[in-house]
Amino acid sequence: MTQVTDHGGGVRSIRVPIPDNPLGTTLVHLVDTDLGPVLIDTGWDDPASWDALAAGLTACGVSVAEVHGVVITHHHPDHHGLSGKVREASGAWIAMHALDTAIVRRTRENRPDRWFSYMADKLASSGAPEEHVAQLRAARTARLSTGLPTFAPALPDREIVPGELLDLAGRRLRAIWTPGHTPGHVCLHLEETHPAALPGNGRLFSGDHLLPRITPHIGLYEDPDDATVADPLGDYLDALERVGRLNPAEVLPAHQHAFTDAPGRVRELLAHHEDRLTGLLALLETPLTAWQLAERMEWNRPWDQIPFTSRNIAVSEAEAHVRRLVKLGRAEAVTGSDPVTYVAL
Repeated sequence: MTQVTDHGGGVRSIRVPIPDNPLGTTLVHLVDTDLGPVLIDTGWDDPASWDALAAGLTACGVSVAEVHGVVITHHHPDHHGLSGKVREASGAWIAMHALDTAIVRRTRENRPDRWFSYMADKLASSGAPEEHVAQLRAARTARLSTGLPTFAPALPDREIVPGELLDLAGRRLRAIWTPGHTPGHVCLHLEETHPAALPGNGRLFSGDHLLPRITPHIGLYEDPDDATVADPLGDYLDALERVGRLNPAEVLPAHQHAFTDAPGRVRELLAHHEDRLTGLLALLETPLTAWQLAERMEWNRPWDQIPFTSRNIAVSEAEAHVRRLVKLGRAEAVTGSDPVTYVAL
């Protein structure tokens, strides 16, 4: 597979591997500016990923030391993981939306054992069986006895402000806030004529918000100290419609490949989530917990073949979907239920 793709107009993409992940690679985009190259995302923090990024930059005729800035679509480690190393090697600035920066800061400041405790409580309240929650508690105990490693993703030093042009000399790159996959996810609209004169409005670096063949995970990223009940799926669907109206000539996502017809892909994703919500309503004719919903939802493999960590992600997505139904007045939490069950209205 070609490691570097030239998209024309001073934009290239570098395939950076994600270790032990079915997605395979992150597409790190390189944008030429008058003050030097700027990266959109950086890839996973892993020696093989770092080597691939450095080799890709060399193939583009630049070195890591020449990178002027790093723009992060969202805080996930396959996007933000290598940002700190890039900054150390080049002095580049790192920019991120404030809501995702808050998650990075919380990750850096919280004790790792607190995360285990929070996740165990969250899973128990979602109706996870004790044998599942016990695995998390056992992992916490084992890691505490050997010393928990500190996870400290790079703290950004610039804020991406939605609707504003980023400070990229010689380019017009505007931030579009697209929450859902994460609270501070942004797409980046390159407001320049497409180099191949494709019809539409410039190009869109879509991160994980809009992908050509898969749907991004929509889960929960909540501050344990904040009682606000978020609606990430509602946020995501609203942002999808905004991106569809933007009608870019081409979409440059962070995974898979570049594609056209963003409005068509948006329509497919809106229909997919509406079908999924309709299916959940049928399941909720009988009161169910978020865990029981996840067990019954359709995934890319049977529930009994889904590994431990992926089940946690699935339960988060199930809860995000049922919250959307509650917000729409199509379902409600059953009063007094513990763990909380939901039922269709």
